[in-house]
Amino acid sequence: MSLVQTNKNKENLGQDRISIMVVEDNEYMLDIMVNSLKRMGFTRILKMKNGKEAVEYLKLTTRGFSAAVEPIDVVISDFIMSPVSGLHLLQWLRDDKQSPSRFMPFIMLSGAADRVNVEESRDHGVNDFMAKPFSVENIYKVLQRIIDNPRQFVTTQNYFGPDRRRSNKAGPPKGQERRKPDESHATIVYSKDKVEKPSAPSDVWLFKLPNYLKQKMGSNAQRQPFVLPDDILAGAEQALKREAEGFLDWAKGYLDKLARQVLEAKQVSGDRNAQFEEINLIAHELRGQGGTFGYPLITVFGKSLYEVTKTPCRQDDANLEIVKAHIDTMRAVLRDKIEGDGGELGQMLFKALKLAIGKFSAKPGEQAAS
Repeated sequence: MSLVQTNKNKENLGQDRISIMVVEDNEYMLDIMVNSLKRMGFTRILKMKNGKEAVEYLKLTTRGFSAAVEPIDVVISDFIMSPVSGLHLLQWLRDDKQSPSRFMPFIMLSGAADRVNVEESRDHGVNDFMAKPFSVENIYKVLQRIIDNPRQFVTTQNYFGPDRRRSNKAGPPKGQERRKPDESHATIVYSKDKVEKPSAPSDVWLFKLPNYLKQKMGSNAQRQPFVLPDDILAGAEQALKREAEGFLDWAKGYLDKLARQVLEAKQVSGDRNAQFEEINLIAHELRGQGGTFGYPLITVFGKSLYEVTKTPCRQDDANLEIVKAHIDTMRAVLRDKIEGDGGELGQMLFKALKLAIGKFSAKPGEQAAS
């Protein structure tokens, strides 16, 4: 872990007073997120390489060991990490007695922004879910919502976290406890100290708390919305694009890892779970990054590889050939620096990959459709 601090931006609106913990096991993407936040004027940033490091540090902030232990105001965390995932980190923050603040804003970040992952994060009390690939604009809008319009927290017998309905007009989550559209049925709580499970299933407590982030940003921030100048955002977006060259080297390294996993799996005659789980994790990383740096085809092909290697998947040599076809296709994108949809060349790569998937997915004796 490391603390990153920079000089105040001339356009600072008080965001330099907010401390943000970024939790990401991909070091390259960790640096990208931190750099983007710095360019927006957020200077108090703590970097964590996994959820386990984050939990250990957050425990220290509750004990006040020394001035070197920076209290945290906001957490931005990747979803899939080991040994402690973003979801487990969120659950610990919301439920554990050693949590420094069960009300701390938590932003989940993931390339696997599938419905089930978004809903699982929501039901564990996430404030916002940001999909990879991301842009500076995405980061800014999410932080803007959390700073200017924080949702009230809710406690029921089955849930503690931000109100899952963004407005009173929105219906309750499907299959969850059904609440009345107004607040007449709820007990209003004005203190953070009363966080316990209601005794009756019908009980709902709504926490009406001051906007802590606005207060911390200072009196000027409390009188106006958090709005960054267009030139600051444009500069940060351009800087993100300039980092694409670094992405090429990073992605090539990940494709080399994929190739090694294929070779290793081919030497295993029995259970190949370990190899296919690693392939799936690498595919998850690739699907989440390409679009951020102008290579959306890497995201598309990475997602395709992620889908064909999800548990339970075939672990035979034919599926390894499908993995190899994905590797070859993504290598072509990187070699020729194919940005955007790739035009005619991009369509050719799509067709070639589709043919390879069809060929190796076909059962013995069947002819794959062309």
